[in-house]
Amino acid sequence: MAHHSTPLGDTVRAYRRTAGWSQEQLAEESGLSVGTVRNIEQRGQARLETLAQVAQAFGVTTSALFAPGAPLPVGDDSANRQLLAHVRQALMPPVGISAQTLADPGEAEELPQIRQRIEDALELYNADRYDSVARQLPGLLRTAEAATVAAGEEESHREAVLVRAHALLLAGKYLTQVRQYDMAYQAFVEGIRLARELDETLVAATGVTGLCWLFLRQDRFDECAHLAATTAEHIEPRFSSASHGQLAAYGELCLRIASAAIRNNRRDDAAEARRMAATAASAIGMEHADYRSHWARFGPVTAELKVVEDLSLAGDAHGVVRRADEGLLSRSAMRKVGRPSNINYNRHRLDVAKAHMTLGSTQDAVDELVRIKATTGTWIQHQPMARYRDSCRKPRRSRRG
Repeated sequence: MAHHSTPLGDTVRAYRRTAGWSQEQLAEESGLSVGTVRNIEQRGQARLETLAQVAQAFGVTTSALFAPGAPLPVGDDSANRQLLAHVRQALMPPVGISAQTLADPGEAEELPQIRQRIEDALELYNADRYDSVARQLPGLLRTAEAATVAAGEEESHREAVLVRAHALLLAGKYLTQVRQYDMAYQAFVEGIRLARELDETLVAATGVTGLCWLFLRQDRFDECAHLAATTAEHIEPRFSSASHGQLAAYGELCLRIASAAIRNNRRDDAAEARRMAATAASAIGMEHADYRSHWARFGPVTAELKVVEDLSLAGDAHGVVRRADEGLLSRSAMRKVGRPSNINYNRHRLDVAKAHMTLGSTQDAVDELVRIKATTGTWIQHQPMARYRDSCRKPRRSRRG
């Protein structure tokens, strides 16, 4: 039968024929329907979770199925371009052939004042108030850069550069969250470069953690895992004597290794990285956050959330529901060791809602989504899984596997 040629479809078809399988056999081996297999081969489109099942059936990494091709048409992006114009001007100014800057230089402020502005913006970010962060970022980036120019003596200049690095990492974190990946990459790379020049290893490692998150969002699993593993090896702490910041930075990198590995059908690598993250989290003993040494909140609860996320990615809906509120994720445990970040916890509850949908518990899924919407700001608008709320109107049959 004639078929349309697509890069992904051609790749999957080639693996299937090499294995000597029919479409029906691939469906059987991967736990997918024949219609889904046929759709992948003919239309060249599939969700990441679906591709992971195909990759597992073939015994290859998920990224081995990715193939180059022209991007699909996208909608009008003019609204985002306009909303982020000032952030773009501050982060990516015009550069000419002379040394003279062509950008708005901004006005220098006292470094403690800029640090306080970074902390305030990070609080807004953690509270899902992204509009407020977007309004603050342009001025914050400009004043941080102006402070490095105005700083005179060596120690003052060093501190100013460090403050600018933190401002850039905040920008990268925000821009990744709202899926503006090219700008986020620019911010992370410049922040990492500045921290590296200052020999501020933990700050640079924090930037690497953010960059790994960006790579995950772009399905760049091999690069994410390699970058996170290389950095983790470089900063691996002595668990008995390390500071909480050192343990948290290392643990976050281990979480990135695991997240990339589980999505790339490298389950043994993921399990080992999760084990190392749990060890670091246990050494801290509580949820920890201090943006000067480590941006994200990390601890035993966060590490456990990511284990449940792996169950979701593996399609184990029963496992997700069973562990969703048990052990470290119970209310009593979180009262004792602290709550994870809003973003990580809400992402976890989206996994729980998805698991309820898979099991046919439509009302439980709707209840979860209503609670998430009631307790978050604009975060949920940037989550592809949010569309499950619309699909919750109709029960679905449980998918095999």
